[in-house]
Amino acid sequence: MESDHVAVVTGGTGALGQVLVPMLVRRNFRLAITYLIPDEATQLEEDLDLDEDRLLLRRVDCTDGEAVNRFMKETAATYGQINVVCSLVGGWAGGRDVAETDDVRFDRMLDLNLRSAFYTIRAAIPHLLDAEWGRIIAVASRAAFDTPTGQAAFNVAKAGVIALVKSVASELESTNITTNAILPAVIDTAATRATLPYADYVHWPKPSEIAAVVDFLASPASSVINGAAIPAYGQS
Repeated sequence: MESDHVAVVTGGTGALGQVLVPMLVRRNFRLAITYLIPDEATQLEEDLDLDEDRLLLRRVDCTDGEAVNRFMKETAATYGQINVVCSLVGGWAGGRDVAETDDVRFDRMLDLNLRSAFYTIRAAIPHLLDAEWGRIIAVASRAAFDTPTGQAAFNVAKAGVIALVKSVASELESTNITTNAILPAVIDTAATRATLPYADYVHWPKPSEIAAVVDFLASPASSVINGAAIPAYGQS
């Protein structure tokens, strides 16, 4: 049991975080979670019903590097260490090929998907190095390899996440810290169904199935996996 260990989950109140966080609770991690939508944070806090010394819940814009730095420092000061970092912040915007992608859309996809992961991992590394062992897990996408048309900015940002993960894994390979990415495709959430109302979602993986992969990567048992980009899209 990881009762003395600490897991940071950025974007932990989103669709994936809502099912991942209870998995980490069952393994007795102390938790530090970021959110943006207050109602989601309130609901998660009520659902978890944890003692104050086991849950640090903060509103943090993870596209702001200084805000992320402050959050990581507060987490380490509160709990004494950080062992696991799950970077879940992200977002999708499609409908544009490269020639039609404006600067605002491109920057937004880089901010949500790549810069958020970069800032999170960069801020966490010094604290992870101070712990006995560490795990870093980021969310990339199958789109980084398949590169579907009409979503160039998203594809580029998620490819950057994979490059970031592999770079960090190489830099930290002599430590007890592993760094990996998961590659979902379409995840069966209410938001995705609303975006793609006519799609056949029967084979879409559920958030709980994706979260189970993250949960394993966050465990000491995953120590032999480092620098991997792990498919997590089932038959979708």
